[in-house]
Amino acid sequence: MSTQHSQEHPAQHPDVPAGARGYERFPGRIGETVADSTRAWPRPRGARAGAPNVIVVILDDMGYSDVAPFGSEIATPALSALADRGYRLTNYHTTPVCSPARAALMTGLNPHRAGFASVANSDPGFPNLRLEIDQDVATLPESLRAAGYATYAFGKWHLTRDALMHDGADKASWPLQRGFDHFYGTLEGCNSFFHPNQLVRDNTPVDTDDWPADYYLTDDLTDDAIAQLATLRAQEPDKPFFLYFAHHAMHGPLGAKPADIAAQRGRYDDGWDEVRRARHARQLDLGLFPPDTPLPPSATEPGFDVPAWDALDARTRDLYARYMEVYAAMVANVDENLGRLLQVVDDLGELDDTIVVFTSDNGGTSEGGPEGTRSYFSRFVHIAGLPQDWEADVDRDPDLIGGPRTMVHYPRGWGQVSNTPFRFYKGQTHAGGVRVPLFVSWPAGLPRDADDDGLRHQYQYVTDLTPTILDLVGVEPLAERHGRPTQEVDGVSLRPVLADGGAASTHPEQYAEFGGSRGYYRDGWKLVSLHTRGRSLTEPQWELYHVDADPNELVDLAEKEPERVAELAEAWRDAAWRNTVFPLGAAFAPGRRPAEQALERPVRLLRRTRRLERYRSSKLTSLRSFTVDAEVTAPGDGFLVAHGDQGGGYALYVEDGELHLAYNEYGRLHDAALGGFATGTVHAAFTWLPDFRWRIDVSVDGEPRGGLADVTMLLGMAPFSGIDVGVNRGGPVHWDLSQRHGSFRFTGRLTGVTFTPGEHAAYDPELVARVEEDVAEFYD
Repeated sequence: MSTQHSQEHPAQHPDVPAGARGYERFPGRIGETVADSTRAWPRPRGARAGAPNVIVVILDDMGYSDVAPFGSEIATPALSALADRGYRLTNYHTTPVCSPARAALMTGLNPHRAGFASVANSDPGFPNLRLEIDQDVATLPESLRAAGYATYAFGKWHLTRDALMHDGADKASWPLQRGFDHFYGTLEGCNSFFHPNQLVRDNTPVDTDDWPADYYLTDDLTDDAIAQLATLRAQEPDKPFFLYFAHHAMHGPLGAKPADIAAQRGRYDDGWDEVRRARHARQLDLGLFPPDTPLPPSATEPGFDVPAWDALDARTRDLYARYMEVYAAMVANVDENLGRLLQVVDDLGELDDTIVVFTSDNGGTSEGGPEGTRSYFSRFVHIAGLPQDWEADVDRDPDLIGGPRTMVHYPRGWGQVSNTPFRFYKGQTHAGGVRVPLFVSWPAGLPRDADDDGLRHQYQYVTDLTPTILDLVGVEPLAERHGRPTQEVDGVSLRPVLADGGAASTHPEQYAEFGGSRGYYRDGWKLVSLHTRGRSLTEPQWELYHVDADPNELVDLAEKEPERVAELAEAWRDAAWRNTVFPLGAAFAPGRRPAEQALERPVRLLRRTRRLERYRSSKLTSLRSFTVDAEVTAPGDGFLVAHGDQGGGYALYVEDGELHLAYNEYGRLHDAALGGFATGTVHAAFTWLPDFRWRIDVSVDGEPRGGLADVTMLLGMAPFSGIDVGVNRGGPVHWDLSQRHGSFRFTGRLTGVTFTPGEHAAYDPELVARVEEDVAEFYD
């Protein structure tokens, strides 16, 4: 018997009969005995020797100026070290909102071509809003995994439409099916940092009854990432890795650890006007802009305006400063965790040969409104026809801001600071919405000359990241996927720009569009329009800026250069047709695919059912009457059913033998005692009332027990956490009850809970449609 190492061609023994099966691809020789055969093994698949690791870190809603190397007062030592050994791209652009940016980053395709004209929370039935990456599109992790890389994803995914987030759905658009070996995070667009709603590990939701008192999501995700890298090196010392870390920070609802907030206490008492001026001055000192670049005046456009800090009363200034302390604490925590992650890479001796990319998905946000909020999900409801007393900021103790009991966001004045020195915010195609920091570091492969400050001022775009990474690591993108040729990418490697600060941009022109706002960049000029409700989608109000000389978009040259406006407007239109941008307005068009009607059938949930995912739960209760029936056959204490969390929800529970109805009205709790209870069927009827309200009536075996006569209906994204049976996992609906009993599993026998959707509320159909629009527009 001999051993064959070469596998260039199969060489079966000539005595193998023609009808033999199973030997066709074996490269050795086969006889009837081992002694007459030649051993052979498949050549192991692996990355090329010396292939670098890759880490991509993307933040959510972090503005241009929020980290120290881009002008912030917030100390970010890990990012400062990254800037010192790498490159800062000062003219890097992304999409106005998050899912499109992630799709473009992950594929190299323009976002509309990738099927993401907006966030993955609508489904109007148009090609630009498939909200799933097509099966003939290769993702960055798929190309790297095929080349022998280990691939890991952590944090926010948000590339799966919400109807497919539940555990029984088709998972073709989940992370593991799109190229990752391991995933730990959430499919949602945002989450609580203290009591996450449905974390997913690989392909399975994680059930956690009680989170530790000191739990913090960013720390947890980093711990898992560190464990994966350490384990990989114990098992595969030479295998390169691709690690994609998509932070939930800085997306609302904002939350930070008490010690991190304490470290920022008092730092924002001078207010947003002064902090913005100081950031701008530092940006000029850092060389991010020419020294004569002005700071735009504070916004005055209706709906985007920011009051002067000095015009606010002392109590309001104190409240607003606290919001920014939380935001700054989150930035500092992200940097601390980045430092922990990179320290592990350094401990492995691989930091110099690891490509590190750090950026944000879009600019800072104005979604907190003019005054901020302590009730994040009530702030999400931006529809005409709301009652005059609708509370977009439920009054809560200011000392709770940033902790697990409040769902907060900062006022848009701080969003303007985040985007210093630019105008407007996330969601707009002006610079404030689309111009963000980008760091790239690879000391071994892209060393900096001693006289190179690492600043790169060339225009580049988010689609360039995939081709750049593949270029740097020497991997060709997948040519086929599932037997089909893959689509060509739109991005271009920016490696020449990294290697030579004097090189021309590799991306000289680019369209932009979101929600009717649009833009077109070409060779230092930018055509842009702002779309707001009520403006024509077909007749944009074009503005023209020479952004090479006017990066802040202050001097509108549209009237002086009508020919250039016409030329760039036609270029935008051509690009829109080439990139599946039309039809405009699809992102906020109401309507879902007919198959979703199946999600509105009655559901009986048995005791051991995992938490019913948020969107699946909402189809049973949103904008309608519904009933809940809990069947108890042996007495006990604990939750019968719970739906929601501190941001809004309701629950039926038994404590000390007494039945209770708890209703969390966006942070304001109602607790109705309903008398003694042992066994029977508890029936709760939620009946819609005018002005987006419910009446709740509870009975036991047909006997009325009381309820709540008139409460604010939970709209939009509330309840955010899904339905639990026999327990209240994660974020509690009733805070004090959770402090007494934790998740409070029911100790008796609960056979099941049945949800029966009733009639839809007969509100003005236009108003109901606007609720659907609101979810798509503001949940981004």
